[in-house]
Amino acid sequence: MTIPRATPGPNSYTTLAAGPDFRHEISIKRSRFITVLRRVGDEPSARELLAGLRREFYDARHHCSAFVIGADRAVQRSNDDGEPSGTAGTPMLDALLKREARPAASPTAPAADLSDVCAVVVRYFGGILLGAGGLVRAYSESVSTAVDLAPLVRRERLKLFRVAVPHGEAGRLENELRSAGYVMTGNEYDAVDTQIGLAMADDETVIAAAVARLASLSAGRHTLSAAGTDWVDTPQTAR
Repeated sequence: MTIPRATPGPNSYTTLAAGPDFRHEISIKRSRFITVLRRVGDEPSARELLAGLRREFYDARHHCSAFVIGADRAVQRSNDDGEPSGTAGTPMLDALLKREARPAASPTAPAADLSDVCAVVVRYFGGILLGAGGLVRAYSESVSTAVDLAPLVRRERLKLFRVAVPHGEAGRLENELRSAGYVMTGNEYDAVDTQIGLAMADDETVIAAAVARLASLSAGRHTLSAAGTDWVDTPQTAR
């Protein structure tokens, strides 16, 4: 089996787990700060979140936002939405960019690599001025606390494979592969076989070990078929 070389650039980063928006609220001197986090893959998706929250919280004074997108975090935007310049959007973006995770491959080496995340902080003014420093702290804390509480995952660029197995054998073999630590990516079905999907690092040693493990589990009857490369959420959290 010929395995293409890995694509240059980052091969993993931290992001929000797939699912509904995450919300968290704090109160500071009677002002309410409602933080909403959404996993986004492009700028239009981030702006869609902001537009939706403007409609939902139409009576709020401010809808400040920040987002970072891409494995290399190339897209970074922020907006103060009427707060004094630099007191809302910038500290929100900094909170996203500086959030450190410990990747499973190097748990002792924290990395600031959070991406594909949009944060919007809706503020209801409580009547007490916070001052520039107070606003910076409030918006930073709002986003930092929400990110710390939100469900996070590693997103890794992995090699995809398929294993064609008769329907009656698929459940057992899939469970064996899952128990062995492989990331399962879903199955496809035809009239005869189940195509079990799995993913692993683009590393010749890792792939060779998977080939050997599959041969052992199936008495040599089944083999891996390469199915490309893609970004895959891996099950461990990024805490």
